[in-house]
Amino acid sequence: VNLHAVTSWVGIARLFAVVLSCIAFSLVASTGDFEDSYGTWCMFTWCFCFAVTLLVLVLELLELYPKLPLSWDDFTSAFSMLAALMVFTTSVVFPSIFISSPCSSSKCARQAAATTVSFLCFFAYALEVGLTRAKPGDISSFLSTVPGLLKVFEAYVACLIFSLLDTYSSKGGLQWCVAVYSICFIVTLIIIIITIGRCITYIPCPLEKMLVGYNTLALMMYITATVLWPLYSFQGGNRPNTCGRNCLWDKDLGVTFLTIFNLIAYLVDLVYSTRMVFI
Repeated sequence: VNLHAVTSWVGIARLFAVVLSCIAFSLVASTGDFEDSYGTWCMFTWCFCFAVTLLVLVLELLELYPKLPLSWDDFTSAFSMLAALMVFTTSVVFPSIFISSPCSSSKCARQAAATTVSFLCFFAYALEVGLTRAKPGDISSFLSTVPGLLKVFEAYVACLIFSLLDTYSSKGGLQWCVAVYSICFIVTLIIIIITIGRCITYIPCPLEKMLVGYNTLALMMYITATVLWPLYSFQGGNRPNTCGRNCLWDKDLGVTFLTIFNLIAYLVDLVYSTRMVFI
């Protein structure tokens, strides 16, 4: 038994994440706010992060992880980054959808408590990301470096974009934007899987040089999407007054901002990848 797995700072952060995520989905389960798509997503996030973090703790406590056919450091770094992003999104979505003003009932109090606990859970995962991030000069675990963490961020933002896509088949410009999101997501996901699966040695060229070329191409493609998506999406004018909860205009606006976020991420990724190769 490796007690260091639960007594180190990383282990303590994971223990807090397990407890807080368990409290969050227990509180929401008592309110019944998990029947529609938004509630289902929030419950899935807390339960998924709870289960995987608990599994990570058990495998490290019993020292079983070396037997797994994957890069453990890359896997835990990628998961902690993904969990931080998922829990943060849930912590924002849940109160905006389910908590109404004024908040005076016991159900609302439990919803507010779940939101607070969810934010604390996000900080626990963010702390784990900070503690496991590779130090300058240490490239033994790619996904724990800044470019590796950005790869997880880029893939997650692309998933959020896909969840907001609705009607885009009628305009060629929007179809190109969807192609950009899809191609970059697939390539980024392949890079993450190859890294976790210890398949980097099978790549015919050095990973760092390949990332420079890919990030340059992805950046150029996202520049076109950043221009074309709002240009074609908002040709109808301002936001309609009758726009409801699933308003198409709001979804298009969300895709616009997420596209900008990924554009910035690929730009920073290119800078760091270039430094890894040339500096």
